Amino acid sequence: MPMSTTYFLALETSCDETAAAVFTEEPRILANVVASQTELHQRFGGVVPEVAARAHLQRLLPVIDQALREAQISLTQIGCLAVHHTPGLVGALLVGVSAAKMLALALEVPLIGVNHVEGHIYACQLAADHPIFPCVGLVVSGGHTTLYECAGPLQFTRLGATLDDAAGEAFDKVASLLGLGFPGGPAVEREASQGNPRAHAFPRSFLHEARLDFSFSGLKTAVLYALAGPNQPRPAPPPPGPQRADLAASFQQAVVDILVAKCRQALQRTGWRRLAVGGGVAANRVLRTALETMAHAEKADLFIPPLHLCTDNAAMAALAVEKWRQQLWAPLDLDAVPTLS
Repeated sequence: MPMSTTYFLALETSCDETAAAVFTEEPRILANVVASQTELHQRFGGVVPEVAARAHLQRLLPVIDQALREAQISLTQIGCLAVHHTPGLVGALLVGVSAAKMLALALEVPLIGVNHVEGHIYACQLAADHPIFPCVGLVVSGGHTTLYECAGPLQFTRLGATLDDAAGEAFDKVASLLGLGFPGGPAVEREASQGNPRAHAFPRSFLHEARLDFSFSGLKTAVLYALAGPNQPRPAPPPPGPQRADLAASFQQAVVDILVAKCRQALQRTGWRRLAVGGGVAANRVLRTALETMAHAEKADLFIPPLHLCTDNAAMAALAVEKWRQQLWAPLDLDAVPTLS
């Protein structure tokens, strides 16, 4: 590799994955290490912010060390620090941001702050063999369900977003209702594979409206009512069998129908023929298949990262390369910002 190569070290601690990646300015990913906290949070049925932050403190340095070893470079060869500083759990974000600022200061290299949600779209670029911009971008994860008009890698305009639960959050809550455990997305998908997706006529909010917003709270409530009826105490989860599988399949299909419909509307509204989809829910195979079918019908190119780049990771902070080219450095008082601006 030429001596002029700039090596980036990126950190991700926005929620419950402790991650570090090393990449070059091409960008070319040399290492992408993720330490999952799933086992820590399973007994709580969801992510506990204080537990997540404490685990980041314990795991971040070993993860950085492993990423450097896999990339076969030393810390002193790093030429730029990148970190997801927004949005996320503030305590968790602070661990990564503080470490990145300390390393940037010690190594005397630039610091770049990256928007975690925009990074999910950029993960599509990492996996593509040609430019994906301009495009319509959908981020669908545990914390976000947002549509963007992406004129370029640093030019994001929001088209619509969820008004209540994110799609991934709804998966987690329905998984809890059905007794399927945490995380909910993979658990519901496995259960749904045995069920009838048309067994229950669950609502699809805004499906036929022009607005590009989402709402999944009513869908989650519909699953609850299918179990117990309105104004009843929360029931015990149903036992394994056709009832549980049909509920999971019908819920999943409703989410997929909503997401696909809004992506189609966004493509038609913008006139763009590229759709990039990122975030943990983008790993759902039923959704990926439905998006492929829709994109083909709309004569649009679909970009979805491989599964390991859908869930939270530090490689998607390679969006920092776009800022590095324009010398858009962050100050050393870069703050963790929990909300999406």
